[in-house]
Amino acid sequence: MVIAIANASRVKARQVALAAEEKKASEIVILDVALSSGVTDYLVICSGESERQVLAIHEQIDKVLSEKGHEPLGIEGTETGAWVLMDYNDVIVHIFKRGVREQYDLDRLWADTKRVPLPKARAKTPAQVPKRRPTKERAVRPRG
Repeated sequence: MVIAIANASRVKARQVALAAEEKKASEIVILDVALSSGVTDYLVICSGESERQVLAIHEQIDKVLSEKGHEPLGIEGTETGAWVLMDYNDVIVHIFKRGVREQYDLDRLWADTKRVPLPKARAKTPAQVPKRRPTKERAVRPRG
């Protein structure tokens, strides 16, 4: 039973990482803090380039987890978009605007915890390349 719960938490953390990746989050890290923290099992930390991107990442994570039946216990920081914290009990998500992440340096704080490998990105369909019409070669006329 305990193993099944731990696996469900890990799956949820990986779903968060994939959702963040869909909105072009950078520096995505999943940390297994179950043995170090009495509060949660996993931390997912990622960055966005702007407040707008941080909020877009937050909305995508919320949408994906809601579709899977996971509702947050709390969400903080959506007013400013510099640091959004999403609490899903067994998974806590930190979405930082670049610069703010360096200021708080959670990566260093949790440096001794195990990192979970990131899931491979979903297979992306290649962009459709427009077909080119054959062009007629034209003789170059000298100007003058």
